[in-house]
This record gives sequence, structure tokens and C-alpha cells, in this order.
Amino acid sequence: MIVSPAQVGSVYVHAPFCARRCVYCDFAVTVRRTGDVDAWLEAIAAELAFVVREGLFTLPSSLDTLYVGGGTPSLLGASAMTGLVELLEAEGVGVPAGVEWTAEANPESLDAVVSAAWSRAGVNRLSLGLQTFHEPSLRWMGRLHGPDGPLRALDAARASGIEDVSVDLIFGLPARLGRSWEDDLERVVALDVPHVSLYGLTVEPRTALGRAVRDGREPAVDEDRYAREFLRASEVLTTAGYEHYEVSSFARPGFRARHNAVYWSGAPYLGLGNGAHGYAPPVRRWNERDWETYRSRLAAGHSPEAERETVDDEARRLERIWLGLRTSDGIPAPAPGSSAELLVRRWADDGLARVEAERVRLTPAGWLTLDTLAVELDARDGAFDLRS
Repeated sequence: MIVSPAQVGSVYVHAPFCARRCVYCDFAVTVRRTGDVDAWLEAIAAELAFVVREGLFTLPSSLDTLYVGGGTPSLLGASAMTGLVELLEAEGVGVPAGVEWTAEANPESLDAVVSAAWSRAGVNRLSLGLQTFHEPSLRWMGRLHGPDGPLRALDAARASGIEDVSVDLIFGLPARLGRSWEDDLERVVALDVPHVSLYGLTVEPRTALGRAVRDGREPAVDEDRYAREFLRASEVLTTAGYEHYEVSSFARPGFRARHNAVYWSGAPYLGLGNGAHGYAPPVRRWNERDWETYRSRLAAGHSPEAERETVDDEARRLERIWLGLRTSDGIPAPAPGSSAELLVRRWADDGLARVEAERVRLTPAGWLTLDTLAVELDARDGAFDLRS
């Protein structure tokens, strides 16, 4: 199959290093006390050059969005983002002042020096891994910062001129930890940050938590508690003036995450780094997860790609339904009189969706069963026009 090169405006770059792996983490991370910034920059530069030669993606003269995630990018230190700009510019890709450039950070490794250097390099948005203010829960998760860590990191970010800060907050933790969800929500609102991202605790088989649940040392996630805390967060944050614009995302007006919206729209994007994914419709590709494998393949002049797939029309239709329903923009309403329309009416009657202005939008209660609803709708005639 011949695929035309995809013009990308958005790039994700993975930074794999973490000082400690959290109990629930199944990400492509390598545990080290400090990040190896030189090796990281060398590998990213080598992959970017490989991408250019391969021709699956066409790189822009300037980016629209850039996202550096992990792992813990702040573990790479002050020079990392300047180095990243230099290697992008070496391939003719500019990072202009208007780009949304997000970098993830953990409170214990984001200080005034790192934040100021990142700001000078062009980082203008931070995603801060707060998770909770509850000390016993932080220790249980394996986090290295205390309850005051996020406040110090936020002060450092603001002092460096970075006001656009998103904080991560986790819900669905075991009740035995004694964490007060109400207290965490109140303290997050008091931070007055422009963006909040919610993450529900999940049990992945390969994680320390997965093994503990399998062995009976930890309980499975309490689904009722999970749902209550998600719905309560939506209520508290929207009352405080945030838009609940995507399943896990809350923003002050004007502060929606532009980079994440690229994923939800089905547009092309390039992923660099171990475990990173890229999408050049209809081709989705992803890299080797292990850092050393990824790095050694590039050093030997080989592609770091682990696998790729071609998304056919059937899969693409389901993805577009699922991606559309996960945002507050929703999807076009089904054809009048179709079985899909009857299904959507039932959702509305059950409080799972709203149908207005010829759009179907899920409610927070509907988002709790997003996967099931998307599959249900995909199976109905007249559910979604792929051309729309």
C-alpha cells in the first residue's frame, strides 16, 4: 500500500527516566537517579534524522504544538529543552514563540533553575505530576515529593514566567489509605491553575500494583468509589469555573490543551523516543519500549520502530466515534429514524448523553461507560458518517 507522507504540526517526545517507578506505572520508563540528557538528545536526533529519510512524515518549517512527556522530563535538568530545540532546528523544524510547548515535571525535580532554563528555551506550559496532597497516599504510590512539593514547583514555574500549568490528580485510590478526595479537590481549586487532568487508578498486570492485586495483598479498584469520585470532581471543578471539555480534562476558558486535541481529532502526529507512537493516516507506528533497546538500534543505524498497523475504515470509524464522544464537542447526531438515533435517545433518557444542535455529547455519567457506548453505537446503522 502506497501512503503519501503525512504533514505533521505536532510532535511528542518521550523522556524515559524516572527516579522511582510508581506502584501503578506501566509506562516506558527507566529508573535512574538522574536523567542521561546527552544520550537522550543523541537518540532523539538520530530518530528524527531517520524519520526524515524514511519519508512517512513530512516535517513542518515550524511546529504548532510540542509535548515532552515521560517518564520525568524534569529529571533531565536545565539544559534538556535548549538541546531539543537545537536538534529540531538542525532538521529545519522551528519552534516559534506561538507554539504550545508542554513539558511534564515532577515536583521534586522542578526547581527555579530548571524552570527558568526551560522558559528561556521556549517551554510555555507545564504538566505537573501532583497526584494528591495526602502524605500516606504519596508514599504508597511511590512518589518522591511531599504534600508541599507541588506548591514549591508551582512557585518556581510562575517565577520563571510560566503561568500555563496543568496539574495531574489521581482518583479511585484504596479507601484504606484514608485519603480525603474532597480535601484534594479543594486544595487543587485553591492553586488556581488553568488546567487540571484527572487520572483514575487502573491495575495493569505488569505493575507492582497488578502483582499485589493478583496475590491478594491489595484490593481491586472499587468501581463504585471510582465513579463517585469522578462525578464529584466534575461537579466541584465545573462549579469553580473549569470547563469539563474531555473525559479527563478540565480547563479555564482559553486554556484547553491544544496538543491533546490533535490526538482526539485523528490528525497526524509524530512520536519520538522509546515507546512513542506516531500516526500518519492510515498508518500507526510505535517504537521499542525499552530505552536501551531503542537507543542501541539507533546507534547501529536501524529503525527504533517496534511495529506498525494500517487502520482500516472499520477500525477508523470506531475510533472516530470513541474519540469524538470523549470530548465535549461530541459527534454528529445519527440519521433520523435510524436504530442509532433510538439508541442515542435512550442514552439521553438515562442521563448518559445530551442531543443538541445536531450533536451527541456524553455527560460525565456517560463518560464513565465511554468504551461500552462507543461500541454500541458503532454497531448500529446510521451511527456515524465517516465522511463528516
